[in-house]
Amino acid sequence: MGTLVYLSLGSNLGNRKQYIEEALQRISARTGQIESRSSFYETAPWGFESEQQFLNICAALTTELTPLQLLNEFQTIEKELGRNKKKQAGYVSRVIDIDILAFGDDILSSDELTVPHPGIENRKFVLLPLVEIAPNFIHPKTAKTIKQIIASCSDESSVLLYENK
Repeated sequence: MGTLVYLSLGSNLGNRKQYIEEALQRISARTGQIESRSSFYETAPWGFESEQQFLNICAALTTELTPLQLLNEFQTIEKELGRNKKKQAGYVSRVIDIDILAFGDDILSSDELTVPHPGIENRKFVLLPLVEIAPNFIHPKTAKTIKQIIASCSDESSVLLYENK
């Protein structure tokens, strides 16, 4: 049967849409079935300054892999697509970023992975695409739906539906 996992993908360097599409193809080929995906959203960088806007989407994936196996696959895909290891602390521009937002109803906390992702409730660039594909998903820690969480989100950053230009 597998576990339903919610992902966030983002890119703000190069052909952003192509990097996300390629990441989705590799995720599908190696980790499980992509069940749904959101529209693309263009968003301001979050937590750092950059000239380049991000493209972000969320996707739902059914997988037989464990959370750490999934994380390792995503890190391999990021590396294959040209993501470099950070040289400094904090957030930086990147060709691709793949985050596990939720892994079923699991709550995990380790040095490698925290699930649900600790930033979901405060990041509109995650919540807007996620509410599109999973409005009634119940966050395992807060016991609120994504729809309820977005209604109380204080993030005021720009998140716009992306029209392919």
